[in-house]
Amino acid sequence: MDTEQQRVRERTLRMSWRTLLLACVLLTRRCHRVTGDSYARPDVAQHEDVRPNVLDADFDTNWDLSKGRYEDADWAPGLVPDDGANPTFRRTVGGSSAQCGEYSSQLTPGGRCRLTATLRPVPAGAARRRCPDMLRCTNDISHWLHENRNRKEQLEELRDTASELTEELRSHHRRVESLEAPGEDGLFLGPPFDRRLHPLESCRAETGPLRRAHETLLHELRAQLAHLSAAVARLLVSRNSGPCAVNVVRAPTLPLAARDTRPPDGPRLSFCPSDCASLYHRGVRRSGVYTIVPSAGNGVPVYCDMETGGGGWTVFQRRHGGSVSFNRGWSAYREGFGEPQGEHWLGNRQLHLLSNQGHHSLRIDLQDWSHAHRHALYHSFRIEGEEDRYRLHVSGFSGTVEDSFGWYHDQHSFSTPDTGNLCAELSHAGWWFHQCFHANLNGVHYEGGRYSLTAQNLLGPDGIVWFSWKESDFYSLKAVTMMMRPSGFRPHSSP
Repeated sequence: MDTEQQRVRERTLRMSWRTLLLACVLLTRRCHRVTGDSYARPDVAQHEDVRPNVLDADFDTNWDLSKGRYEDADWAPGLVPDDGANPTFRRTVGGSSAQCGEYSSQLTPGGRCRLTATLRPVPAGAARRRCPDMLRCTNDISHWLHENRNRKEQLEELRDTASELTEELRSHHRRVESLEAPGEDGLFLGPPFDRRLHPLESCRAETGPLRRAHETLLHELRAQLAHLSAAVARLLVSRNSGPCAVNVVRAPTLPLAARDTRPPDGPRLSFCPSDCASLYHRGVRRSGVYTIVPSAGNGVPVYCDMETGGGGWTVFQRRHGGSVSFNRGWSAYREGFGEPQGEHWLGNRQLHLLSNQGHHSLRIDLQDWSHAHRHALYHSFRIEGEEDRYRLHVSGFSGTVEDSFGWYHDQHSFSTPDTGNLCAELSHAGWWFHQCFHANLNGVHYEGGRYSLTAQNLLGPDGIVWFSWKESDFYSLKAVTMMMRPSGFRPHSSP
């Protein structure tokens, strides 16, 4: 009986060996098939260090046979570095080598797939579990070949970029060499910049003192010319001995400081001061009485305001204190009365000549009895001749007080009490009346400002009135000044 059992055991053992050998052959074929399929995939690139077409599987088996049967079981992957250059993939089956076993795979120096499997018996009483597929070397190789292909593509891109940068660097070097090379005239077109900068700095250092000396000399010449022009002007106005010649001359033939200032439409240039603005441009900066020649004829003494609003103003009416009566007739207003340094009216004839020498502006300064000051400015001002009864043309208002003159009195003729004009008779003054006035600066000067009809036995208001300021016809201003200058006048600092 024991002999029979021994035979059965030997027969079973031989069958197990045959079965195991057959399984190895099948596994070897499967490794070849899986390897071929993996390398046939389009996403896996060929690598110069890996030769999948000659990949073989060598098995080093160490199977510990004992009781029980081995079947596939769960497994836990792991990667363990090998001593060689190629990595070794080691997986432990079932989470514990005692339950099923472990295997490893690596690439040999010849490019072969080397698998090593170690199986251990299942302990008695343990549940049967399925062991993993040990032939996964080709999947790992496919993964690494895919990574190698990506790295190779990145390396090619880096090589292309490096080549482009190298070519660009060479181009920059050539440009720098061309800039540093001397040009046709022997001068260097580029660095070193000191070769070009040094001569420029030397030239600047040499011309600096000359430029400063030139500026100083020019300033002195300008000052001397201004003083000479002022002296000539004072000499001319002090003589006052008759007419002053007026000639039509070309602008370049006269020094700048000796030319009269005229608007573009004034073609006549005079050696004599035609108004206070021309005296200003000849160097006169102090306010006072000067003689001017508005046209060919005798000189006329006028008061020049060289301070208000930049100066250059020719004063033709002044009121302060009431020492001069403005209740006068037509001829008196035509020729003028009073003294230029005090209260006066320059005269309608001279006012007509002055205002028609070009475009002129009008300024009216007002002062009340509380010492408050206001002014009205009109951009355009002129009056016609006596044949048109000195008709007024005024426009372009601005200032610090509301307009009471231009909007109401523009385009009206001059009237005096002896001309039969009722407003002139009631107002006791000569003015550009219009039913009768909103402004009358030639009225009666009343001390203190306030007055009434009954107290003065009047038929109507006749004070120095600017209605929009005091909103009353019965408030007479303390002081008023009317003056004119060319519209294009531009003040400048004294030399």
